Amino acid sequence: MSRLALAMMPFLAIPAAASAETLRLYTSQPNEDAQKTVDAFEAANPGIDVEWVRDGTTQLMTRMAAEIEAGAQQPDVLLIADTVTLEGLAQDGKLAAYASPEADGYDPALYSADGYYYSTKLITTGIVYNTGATDIPASWADLEKPEYKGMVVSPSPLYSGAALIHLATLTGNGDLGWDHYEALAANEVRAEGGNGGVFKAVASGEKPYGILVDYMALRAKAEGSPVDFVFPAEGLTYVTEPVAIMEGAASREAAEKFVDFVLSEEGQQLVADMGYIPARNGISSPEGFPSRDSLKLMEFDAAKALADTEANKARFAEIFGVQ
Repeated sequence: MSRLALAMMPFLAIPAAASAETLRLYTSQPNEDAQKTVDAFEAANPGIDVEWVRDGTTQLMTRMAAEIEAGAQQPDVLLIADTVTLEGLAQDGKLAAYASPEADGYDPALYSADGYYYSTKLITTGIVYNTGATDIPASWADLEKPEYKGMVVSPSPLYSGAALIHLATLTGNGDLGWDHYEALAANEVRAEGGNGGVFKAVASGEKPYGILVDYMALRAKAEGSPVDFVFPAEGLTYVTEPVAIMEGAASREAAEKFVDFVLSEEGQQLVADMGYIPARNGISSPEGFPSRDSLKLMEFDAAKALADTEANKARFAEIFGVQ
């Protein structure tokens, strides 16, 4: 039976049956998605019970740091928002290398070459627009044009992890770079808060255009919200909700089974059923989403993004005049 620890509440362990192995999972998935993942894994592995904690990625990292310092029990496996966080843990020697046999179904760019982490879905960032808007942008560069001045809202990389990865990707692109962000600031793009605020501003008509993660726009469109979504010509930035095994995991065999399950065709079909684009090749996207093989993903280096994090934040804050 699954154990649910609600976000921001202390973890309450419920003793597992004597004959079952216990796997400890920390995840930043929404509660409903996490429960579906755990239920499906336990159904496929009846000898394993999962104890899980759900919280935001930053909060989970803070919790783990405190547990490590106190010598408390660690999770066996992580399923969190982004590869940059896991790259940091890998560099600190906190992740175990594992060569999953399911890796053959994935593009090499979507997992650690050393087997420290594997992407489980694609949450891309593109441009959302209100269907009442007169113009429809086709590219990231379009947002620099005078006709979009003061009309665009964006999540802040000082607040949103996806926005920080978006910044690292675009500033590393030779055709965009930091010049793009300087042009956005000059064009009075409002950059604050997270993706939820961006969606509300565009759906309400407060701003006609926004920089947003795909599923918020596409799900809302399907439900009748007056929004649509553009996959920019230069390509898409993305986060991938990677999975990783902790170094010294008490239930290492169960952790490997969990990694294999979420990467398997069954696990990736579950991702699609939840309403996300699967990371695995050959799995159909949810209705209303583009096919996996049609997506143009921009080049992204998690190790470089990690090394540049503080410098990127500082330069963004300077350009946009925020703290």
